[in-house]
Amino acid sequence: METRIGVGFDSHLFKPGVPLRIGGMTLEHPEGLAGHSDGDVLLHAITDALLGAIAAGDIGSFFPPGDERWKDADSAIFLNTALEELQHAGYRVANVDTTLILAAPKIAPLAAEMRAHVADLLGVEIDQVSIKAKTPEGLNLDHVAQCHAVVLVERIQESDDLKTMSAAIESQRQLEDVVDDLLSSVHGAPRKRVAPVYDTEDIT
Repeated sequence: METRIGVGFDSHLFKPGVPLRIGGMTLEHPEGLAGHSDGDVLLHAITDALLGAIAAGDIGSFFPPGDERWKDADSAIFLNTALEELQHAGYRVANVDTTLILAAPKIAPLAAEMRAHVADLLGVEIDQVSIKAKTPEGLNLDHVAQCHAVVLVERIQESDDLKTMSAAIESQRQLEDVVDDLLSSVHGAPRKRVAPVYDTEDIT
């Protein structure tokens, strides 16, 4: 399969006395988000989406909330681990689409900077990252921040060197087949192949 889709979701209550971290940025706001780590609802949702795309579990599988090592941890650590798992599985990020749901602060004035920062964390271009925001109108969730994330990942193609090697081997075989056909038409029998000194099927 050349592409896969992952879906992530996260939710945190607002809490006074802690900084508000969203998208790896600290935002001006009287309350932050409660959580064992820094409570970054956006990075948590993206992390879960990346892990889900390759069926590698979820954020809690790698960073249990009861583990004191992750107390107040920067959520970029979690995202980086998901990216390492993604690369190990042979995939890379194609694009990310996210929707934040919160009453305040307003995300629209910060969206461009936040997109650039998340793109940098993911190692992709800014046009591969979408961050939208909605208010929880009528849901009675004014003291909660939520985030939905969808990621598309694509399989990493083989290196150009390996492609060149494979093409060269295939061209050599095609040339040998043409020579065999020519000799057969002249002598009435195919030429005897000389065994190679190494097995070209075993080149990796």
